[in-house]
Amino acid sequence: MRCKLARSRVSPPTIDRSLLSADEQAVRCLVHGRVQGVWFRATAAERAQRLQLRGWAKNLADGRVEVVIAGSPEAVAEMCRWLWTGPSGAQVSGVKLVEWNEPVGPRFQTL
Repeated sequence: MRCKLARSRVSPPTIDRSLLSADEQAVRCLVHGRVQGVWFRATAAERAQRLQLRGWAKNLADGRVEVVIAGSPEAVAEMCRWLWTGPSGAQVSGVKLVEWNEPVGPRFQTL
């Protein structure tokens, strides 16, 4: 399964490459389904740290989890694939991916 960016009728934002090194990419992932209360953020943080990704995982009020990740394209793609499964208690029904062009901190954290 390839990790693809969501398509929209509106032109995607231009990535400010000064925020990333030349060989990095960043995406915002909105994970839908039974993804809160199942250790999704903590498990995502462990995986992201192993993959040397920066960013965060955050519960949203509507029941989704937002995961913003930045790093090598290979590591970002691997993390995106994992988001479709998540931890054992999760039941992921969808993942929406869009390019991210805002600053990302120096490490991965749960918010």
